[in-house]
Amino acid sequence: MAEGYLAVVLHAHLPYVHHPESEKYLEERWLFEAITETYIPLLQVYKGLIQDGVDFRVTMSITPTLAAMLADEMLQERYATHLSRLIELAEKEVRRTKDMPEFYPLARQYWGKFLKIQEFYLRYKKNLLTAFREIQDAGKLEIITCAATHAFLPLIWSEEALRAQIATAVLQHTVLFGKAPRGIWLPECGYTPMVDGVLKEYGIDFFFVDSHGVLTAEPTPVQGTLSPVVTPNGIAAFARDEESAKQVWSAVEGYPGDFDYREYYRDIGYDLDDEYVKPYIHPEGIRVNTGIKYYRITGKGDHKEPYHFSAAAHKAAEHAGNFMFNREKQVKYHASRMNRLPIVVAPYDAELFGHWWYEGPVFLDMLFRKIFFDSKTIEAITPSEYLDLYPDYQVCQLPMSSWGRDGYADVWLRGENDWIYPALHMAEQRMIELANRHFHVDGSEKGLTERALKQAARELMLAESSDFAFIMDSKTMVDYAVKRTKHHINRFSQLYEMIQQDQVDEQWLSSLEELDNLFPDIDYQVYQSRYPVMRYEAKPALRILMLSWEFPPLTIGGLSRHVYDLSRYLVKQGVEVHVLTMSVEGYPDNEIVDGVHVHRVHVMKPDGAEFIHYIFQLNLMMVDACQTLIHSGLRFDLVHAHDWLVADAGEAIKHLYDLPLIATIHATEHGRNHGLHTDLQHQIHHQEWELTYEAWRVIVCSQYMQREVETIFQLPHDKVHVLPNGVDPQLLDAKQVEDLDRARYAHPDEPIVLFVGRLVREKGVHILLEAAPLILSEYAHCKFVIVGAGPMETELRYLANRQGIVNSVQFTGFVSDEERNYLLHVADIAAFPSLYEPFGIVALEAMAAGTPVVVSDVGGLADVVAHERNGLKMYAGDPQSLANQVKVMLQNREGAKTLAETALAEIGRYDWNNIAYETLKIYQGILAEKDSLETPLQVATGSC
Repeated sequence: MAEGYLAVVLHAHLPYVHHPESEKYLEERWLFEAITETYIPLLQVYKGLIQDGVDFRVTMSITPTLAAMLADEMLQERYATHLSRLIELAEKEVRRTKDMPEFYPLARQYWGKFLKIQEFYLRYKKNLLTAFREIQDAGKLEIITCAATHAFLPLIWSEEALRAQIATAVLQHTVLFGKAPRGIWLPECGYTPMVDGVLKEYGIDFFFVDSHGVLTAEPTPVQGTLSPVVTPNGIAAFARDEESAKQVWSAVEGYPGDFDYREYYRDIGYDLDDEYVKPYIHPEGIRVNTGIKYYRITGKGDHKEPYHFSAAAHKAAEHAGNFMFNREKQVKYHASRMNRLPIVVAPYDAELFGHWWYEGPVFLDMLFRKIFFDSKTIEAITPSEYLDLYPDYQVCQLPMSSWGRDGYADVWLRGENDWIYPALHMAEQRMIELANRHFHVDGSEKGLTERALKQAARELMLAESSDFAFIMDSKTMVDYAVKRTKHHINRFSQLYEMIQQDQVDEQWLSSLEELDNLFPDIDYQVYQSRYPVMRYEAKPALRILMLSWEFPPLTIGGLSRHVYDLSRYLVKQGVEVHVLTMSVEGYPDNEIVDGVHVHRVHVMKPDGAEFIHYIFQLNLMMVDACQTLIHSGLRFDLVHAHDWLVADAGEAIKHLYDLPLIATIHATEHGRNHGLHTDLQHQIHHQEWELTYEAWRVIVCSQYMQREVETIFQLPHDKVHVLPNGVDPQLLDAKQVEDLDRARYAHPDEPIVLFVGRLVREKGVHILLEAAPLILSEYAHCKFVIVGAGPMETELRYLANRQGIVNSVQFTGFVSDEERNYLLHVADIAAFPSLYEPFGIVALEAMAAGTPVVVSDVGGLADVVAHERNGLKMYAGDPQSLANQVKVMLQNREGAKTLAETALAEIGRYDWNNIAYETLKIYQGILAEKDSLETPLQVATGSC
């Protein structure tokens, strides 16, 4: 049995080059050279291994753009012509070198090779995808996908555009290869946490990152890079092995630099007389590579000796043996230190093998043969096969990373290419706008408008190709890269205007469809926001600065989720939102999350009585961060502060930059504690009052909270706006909820009464536990599941023990969103016996999951639930009242179901699209009032 595994991964990719208008584009030769020198030679190696009974495994990503070109009939015919001319040139070379013994055998070899390539190409009727699929179906090759147009995902602005890249790729792959891909090659190994959920949505099981992408994960991977880790969404991340990479890629130590190998840069297209090669190079006389090369590397100087393929092939076999030997030693060393067999992941650009390193296919051929016949230490494997070996892999949070220079996007975001991103991001926003507006295309729109929408999606995706930014950085074909980027953006912009004005030029559209004709089955609707905008009207662009001490992944309470949802839905309304928040270890200081610009500030963590001092330091850092943003050229229209923890920063920024201040009060210290009893409570209360005093408007989540803040802060009625919290019904849709085992919580005949929330006194969990014996007296098999964590957990466990109901109560502690959503679905009743509740969003989530609710008749819960219409209410703090309502639901299951159905039907009132829209109206109203003031001095008086 093997002691470890080797996964050879080849990334086959070329940017989409398709020019039906002319055969003079040099860039088409990228494809023709790769077919001749890499793709067909690799296929010949695979076929030879199968014919000889060699059991091997290799993984290849065939990118959607490359697959589209290989399947394109025009390019197939052009390649056939190119290959015929290459054979003709090789035949001429045989005649020319007849009296040149150092070159003649090689010329004959080229001629024979090209004839075999032609025979192979025609055998598969000019479609190499058929050959790749044949080897896939033989079980030797795992074909994985890539982003649709090889877009560098960390620099995509919106989740919608990222989803479009993945969805289009998976669809194209499934159509062409007959099965959905299990894996994906993230372009340039560019990982961003935003991609994680999208990969899960489209059934992707694994991806690859450079080694530092795993080694810098949180927590530190215990197996290092020789076993995958999984993301929070369960997607496996395989790390590139540095040792195997160095042996092939390194310019100093890599095998391809051996002096016996063929010299890439000496080609007869440059070496021979112009008249002789003229029919085989560019029509305008531009010298190009023909693929016929007669010299070996020889040494570092200009002098080159003739190339001998037999000697080079022998050297490739030696290198294959050396590579296998090193992997065996590597596996033996690590196997004793791991609790599983290690996997060495060796990923390379496929075009290295044959195109850049002529002997590369021979190397792979010999490597697989040596492993099969000679090695008892390692076996070749695919990532999918390795994942199936073990049931558990360490869960880690991976940071943003890439391969390439410096490992963090440096190649794709520099002075040479950074100008493309504002245009790309604007196009993303416009494409989302079009998809949202044309949610259902029917009637007169079906046809021309739908074609235009599809073509707009193609043009945007093509503009996003990472190849163009890479070319600009490497300074090779810069003019072509710039031209292609501008052409696609300009085409998209013209399509956008035509669709907006309902004046699509069909003749011009047809010409675009011929030029940029990839992805015939493209679905432009993947650009739709998950929750399409309910109202659509032109709005002025606004830039908002939002302050919140918590933001995902930092989640202490409901504030984090509120700010996240509000900010990302404001983005969908066309607002540019910047959130200042606290740093989180393992997460970047600056990133874009679902279109929201998140800026995290560093401050020492609080320690007991130092909490107030910590909050003061946090506010100072927020002000500094705001100054940095403004000095960088940003100008904000207003600042929106959430709760007292950011009050000082909100006030300072308001006065420093003459900005209107809006405050959202999520809860008050007075309400939480039913009065003010300590110095700390009085201090927090004063901070809350000062924030509401300085704010131009105050937003609260319920009528109850409006009455509370107007009373305790003495606010005028017209200064306070009520906007409820929102809920995402689709996140709680049964189709989106992971299927877990209900038996973990209760037997099939045991009804579940569920509580979800922080274990603090104001949530009333103790009331539920005191009511439990009263319920169990009639429904002895009832199970009470308490989900959440908090300072009262020990006290609550003691209470359950004292009540004698330990066997009927399960404390789950903190659970993932997936598990919480599952429990909301399978529970028979969700109970929220709060003593104080400004809104009660978790009750809304239970209603969205279709679960009947019992809530206290307090605070925002009283606004959300109408007794005996969409739920039942209890008297706050009364265990008997809670027990009565739960027993009513258990006794009358049909009645409870009716309540739940009514609640679900009315949940649209809490759609985040509407809440963001109403928030935007408040912003616009404030700015209109500000503009009407005679002097800026009036803005800062605090009396508005």
